[in-house]
Amino acid sequence: MRMVDLIRTKRDGGELTPEEMSFFIDGLTKGTLPDHQISALLMAIFFAGFSDQEQFEFTDTLMKLTPPLDLSSIPGPKIGKHSTGGVGDKTSMVAGALVASAGVNVPMIVGRGLGHTGGTLDKMESIPGFKTQMSAQEFQASLGSVHFAMMAPTEAFLPADKKLYSMRNDSATVESVPLIVGSLLSKKFAEGTDGVVLDVKTGAGALTAKMTDARQLAHSMVTVGKRLGKNVIALISDMEQPLGNAIGHALEIMETVQTLRGDGPEDLEELSLEIASRMMVMAKPDLTLEAAKDQMFKALNEGAGLQKFRELVAAQGGNADAIDNFELLPNATADHAITSPRTGYISKISADGIGLAVALLGGRRDNPEAALDAAVGIVLEHKTGDHIQAGEPLCTIYHNQDSNLEEAIETIEEAFRISATPPETRPLVYEVIQ
Repeated sequence: MRMVDLIRTKRDGGELTPEEMSFFIDGLTKGTLPDHQISALLMAIFFAGFSDQEQFEFTDTLMKLTPPLDLSSIPGPKIGKHSTGGVGDKTSMVAGALVASAGVNVPMIVGRGLGHTGGTLDKMESIPGFKTQMSAQEFQASLGSVHFAMMAPTEAFLPADKKLYSMRNDSATVESVPLIVGSLLSKKFAEGTDGVVLDVKTGAGALTAKMTDARQLAHSMVTVGKRLGKNVIALISDMEQPLGNAIGHALEIMETVQTLRGDGPEDLEELSLEIASRMMVMAKPDLTLEAAKDQMFKALNEGAGLQKFRELVAAQGGNADAIDNFELLPNATADHAITSPRTGYISKISADGIGLAVALLGGRRDNPEAALDAAVGIVLEHKTGDHIQAGEPLCTIYHNQDSNLEEAIETIEEAFRISATPPETRPLVYEVIQ
């Protein structure tokens, strides 16, 4: 079997056989295929897509590489949560802490950022000492003691994921719906979960910017998940503008804590509660969605979620004092305010532009192994729909070096649009697919 034949088949719109799919993933995992041919096949998949059978075979083959974690020794349901990637998205941390505070186990294998999007793994690693490189035994111990655990994918545990993650980034195929489905579901079910709630983003800052692509992705993940015998729910949520106000790893940890104190941005709180409530109903089917929302709202406002987040940090070696003292987190040495050029309504804040600006400041990676600056980022002073006066601050940039500052400023200014009339309101959650 030759890789060039697989590339030609997909290039011409054909369908890969189960044997060819296994050949590709086996070669990807073992390093027997050259990167240029892997990239070529990924690009062919990007344009040709997968049939339903190919999608199932791709996901199933990835899953079979590693048996799921055995969490049978930990009593109670195990419910996962995952986002398809966005800008300023902190819901995994907020919703995970809220659900875990109710005694539901929340295992998470979290990834790094791709493209202009941020990754939960990078955000959590901005907490001094927080350990995400864990063995299966350490992960189980943390989950058993706290009901909440986060770990990075490893080559031993998810042998194809790291390579696939890197190659998607390098070959400009991050947005490919078939590749997202396989990578995401294989990772989620490797956690040993009983079910998973997926947050599929759509809008300028999402990997699936178009609603049609987001809907296709959501339906595909639910369909493949059910075919694999798993309980999967997908929400389609808005990512036209950043979620919350803070964009940047340490800044997003700070906003996570503020939200768990009951003092976070309205949109982040609303979406986190929606996701947490869906997770609770999945864990306890006799619970109504309204009752679950009441329970999660109480956990948010009475501090149970914040205490659970603090326990997670301590259990994985992090400095839990940083939860109460933000000076212990990475902090930038300089800041710069960007002001509105005119009076009017903020009609648009392009999330992808804000994400790219953070990348220019050093807050994103060109590849999964590159270093990043966890202290830099942007805090929005206003959101879409707000009325603003000329000269009033739109946002504040936090930075440590000036080399790309001017380009970042230009990128941010282009991301904002000021209009004479208010924009139409976009829903935060468009639909739920189950």
